Amino acid sequence: MDIYLDNSATTKPYKEVIDKMVYALSTDYANPSSLHRKGIEVEKNIKNIRQSIARTLGAKDKEIYFTSGGTEANNAIIRGVANLHKKRKNHIISTVIEHPSVLNTLKDLEEDGFEVTYLPVDTTGKIDIEAFKQAIKPSTCLVSIMHVNNEVGSIQPIQEIGKYLKSLNDKVYLHIDAVQSYSKINFKPSRYNIDFMSVSGHKFHGPKGIGFMYIKENNRLKPILTGGGQEIGIRSGTENTPGIYGLGEAVSIINKDLNSTIDKINSLKNSLKDEIERNIDDIKINSPEDGVCHILNVSFRGVKGEVLLHYLEQKGIYVSTGSACSSKKKGSHVLNEMNLAPVEIEGAIRFSLSDLNTEEDIKSVIPVLVESVNDLRMIMKRR
Repeated sequence: MDIYLDNSATTKPYKEVIDKMVYALSTDYANPSSLHRKGIEVEKNIKNIRQSIARTLGAKDKEIYFTSGGTEANNAIIRGVANLHKKRKNHIISTVIEHPSVLNTLKDLEEDGFEVTYLPVDTTGKIDIEAFKQAIKPSTCLVSIMHVNNEVGSIQPIQEIGKYLKSLNDKVYLHIDAVQSYSKINFKPSRYNIDFMSVSGHKFHGPKGIGFMYIKENNRLKPILTGGGQEIGIRSGTENTPGIYGLGEAVSIINKDLNSTIDKINSLKNSLKDEIERNIDDIKINSPEDGVCHILNVSFRGVKGEVLLHYLEQKGIYVSTGSACSSKKKGSHVLNEMNLAPVEIEGAIRFSLSDLNTEEDIKSVIPVLVESVNDLRMIMKRR
């Protein structure tokens, strides 16, 4: 048995994605900046992929910029906007449950003289919209908030935030980390008044090391990478052609019938949740009822999450205890901010699904999970 339920950390690439990348490496290997026929052909294909991605967002192709992934995109946008406006505005609003690539970037900016307001969250992992409105100052230049939390799946009220920012007399930019929401929520940035957005390819069956930024037309930011002027000067460096080809294929596949895919994953998540609640006592469901389709965070009291993870791993089931980018740190900052008890934080497991999972996976996981939790609780009681 080999059941992979750690799709928030990374997904398995589609076979078609791998095939496209091999083609880029073996056939379309020319530099897209080259003036000869082979280079021009690669440049044309990249342009088509950019257009394809833009269509999924109701955006223009010139609003899509390729990056190495979510971390680079978050850094490029936050630092780029902040450095462009620091002489006039030096206040940024974010939340206490952001990804480390946002939190650590904001810490750096604080050391450079920026003021950052970190909005708290409630027990469902969501901010209070009124608290957000009250945090706006004349010196606010940027609001950077993740759309979907990567540990518990809470969805922030981005549409309300965008609507409020649009009503202000002075421009305040809105950046969303959409790493866990692109391909999991069907939305259009223009309808949410989003100015900047970060997306990572390996979260929806694309390759690692590739992603993109959405930058609303006429918005500017100061580049953090300078060089040959690729990506209209926003992100210099020779294009990662295999990555872009793979990303384009993943985007094409996942968006063929996105609403049906979302419904399928959500149904799997609900089945898993119902079976856990039915078969295991003394647990706490940490993901909100109205959370994203693919993330289910559960605390098993009386069990150490990390031990349970390895117990399940030995039986061919792969889960996580939280963010893969902060897995070596003690305790989840997200669950801490949601005011969970220490025993609940210690026993938390994140199950994250994809469209490659099946109902059979859920049926196979439950008896193994029940047995593993019971065994570990018995061991803990003997100590």
